[in-house]
Amino acid sequence: MKLQAWRIVKAKHAATAFSGEGARLYGGRWNSAGLSLVYTSGTQALAALESLVHLNPPVIFKYAVIPVEFDDTLVEKFTALPPGWMNSPAPPSTRTLGDLWAKEARSAVLELPSAIIPTESNYLLNPAHPDFKKIVIGKPTPFSFDPRLL
Repeated sequence: MKLQAWRIVKAKHAATAFSGEGARLYGGRWNSAGLSLVYTSGTQALAALESLVHLNPPVIFKYAVIPVEFDDTLVEKFTALPPGWMNSPAPPSTRTLGDLWAKEARSAVLELPSAIIPTESNYLLNPAHPDFKKIVIGKPTPFSFDPRLL
């Protein structure tokens, strides 16, 4: 079965949106700085929310939304999550879990619940995994946030 996910980035970063460079430089909920991963969401709406929680203060930029498609055989799903995984800031245990997954190269994609809406999924993509090339990255299209959200 084919799955689809979405990534929203500043338009000026669309060409490098799947390099994992941002996560490598700054780390994230599911990875330590120094490890390249790509964060995506199962819907455009969730991708927008995931982007909005990181805009502090809200700043208007030009954005692009990029679809990705991958087969479910490329996905590992985490169901046993560490205590406090939804906390902000995220506990070190979440980064340890994601780091281990990426370093062991167990799959090209990792499905995790969103800390914002736990019943929806986010997908981590591992650009260093040999099967990353099987992920189909679509064309960026302009995306803008409704100003009422900001």
